[in-house]
Amino acid sequence: MSDEAAPGFTRVRLDLAYDGREFSGWAKQKGGRRTVQGELEDALRVVMRLGEAPELTVAGRTDAGVHARGQVAHVDLPDEVWAEHGPHLLRRLAGRLPMDVRVFRVAVAPPHFNARFSAIWRRYAYRVTDHPGGADPLQRGHVLWHNWPLDLDAMNEAARGLLGEHDFAAYCKRREGATTIRTLQELSWTRRPDRVLEATVRADAFCHNMVRSLVGAMLFVGDGHRPPEWPAKVLAAGVRDSAVHVVRPHGLTLEEVGYPADDALAARNLASRNRRSLPGDPPGGCC
Repeated sequence: MSDEAAPGFTRVRLDLAYDGREFSGWAKQKGGRRTVQGELEDALRVVMRLGEAPELTVAGRTDAGVHARGQVAHVDLPDEVWAEHGPHLLRRLAGRLPMDVRVFRVAVAPPHFNARFSAIWRRYAYRVTDHPGGADPLQRGHVLWHNWPLDLDAMNEAARGLLGEHDFAAYCKRREGATTIRTLQELSWTRRPDRVLEATVRADAFCHNMVRSLVGAMLFVGDGHRPPEWPAKVLAAGVRDSAVHVVRPHGLTLEEVGYPADDALAARNLASRNRRSLPGDPPGGCC
């Protein structure tokens, strides 16, 4: 996975969003399952009249059912193809793509830009309601219903004990050869006027099921089943706790991906590979 387009190619950044309910995640899969990557690569092939679909590199490979509002990807296109189709690509993609995935920005990427390795943080939101009547029907595909009253202060107290750089093995689905060390930069809860509680979760990277496992632990604190110090104790133990439930994916949205200044991209790519890409590190789903 190069940080520079090959000679004769232009690296293009795409900013996109999707409703994950009808997708089997971001990444292409065998067996013909519908994925965001598959839909987008096929649309690029058709609108630019290419012989085969170009391959996308993405900032975060979201799991089945997870949404994105601020996903970022890049693709390397032959110079002549970009020159011909670039000015019209955004509108043509809008006409070709299904309504549950949209590309909102298409632009030439700066030198050394890599959608995955250049990122310095990813920010997710998880939304849950404890309204006794359930979730608003108009938000049911994006808000989890938790049938217990939730204590916002207790959840924020629990969240503070999880911040910083740790081995999050207790909150991740382990994969052979992959590191579970992450830096959790922000974790906090707010309650909206409509009784939806919204978690903001930001880290340099996430391992598989990490966000949904963290949310599951904090919900257990919020409804009084565990004390606020319990999630941090689980983290320190370093092993999966059967009481930590991976909550359902539909409440989770990738909101934004952060990148450094253009002149810092090359250094960031090197640092990301040194820290995260261990032998056997899989490219699979996240959060």
